[in-house]
Amino acid sequence: MTTLYDYWRSSASYRVRIALGLADMQWNTEIVDLLNADHRSDTHLTRNPQGLVPTLDLDGQMMAQSIAIIEYLDETRDLGLLPKSPMEKAKVRALAYAIAMEIHPICNLNVAKFAVQTSQGAIENKQWMQHFITKGLLAYEQLMPNGTYSYGESVTLADICLMPQIYNANRWDVDLGPMPKIRSVVSQLEKLPAFASAHPDNSPH
Repeated sequence: MTTLYDYWRSSASYRVRIALGLADMQWNTEIVDLLNADHRSDTHLTRNPQGLVPTLDLDGQMMAQSIAIIEYLDETRDLGLLPKSPMEKAKVRALAYAIAMEIHPICNLNVAKFAVQTSQGAIENKQWMQHFITKGLLAYEQLMPNGTYSYGESVTLADICLMPQIYNANRWDVDLGPMPKIRSVVSQLEKLPAFASAHPDNSPH
């Protein structure tokens, strides 16, 4: 049985939950409570030496890193998350990476907490999050072509990265008003069962 080592509010875990749902897979959830430092336990470090979530026990292997996991699911379960054309594939990856490799790392709670503490109060957590999430999503808005989803008329890797970031944007009261294309895409993604069921409010925690 597939087992997902998960934390409900983790953006990276949220991405993998969406992908598993799109693959119509069944899986067990094992909670790794980040607030209780479960991710630093010897047990979890044996699974994932980085001490991160998600970690996925799948096909006889322990897998880490959400984008790698999602691309493996795409290739082995034929999800169609990346176009066939090399140029279009690169554009979808550019959108996905704009979130997963630009916004997400700098808005990781550990990074924000360090910035706030080091600034000796000059920076507030919410201020940090709003600044970098807004900046990143405005760029994403410009990168997106017009279409039902982030890239065209079918769900791609980019959409799987977008939705968890929108959850975080809403959590930190980011103004999405200047991002009409993003808001339109999100309204479509919210209707899809795999996206709805993966939402943190619907996940074990």
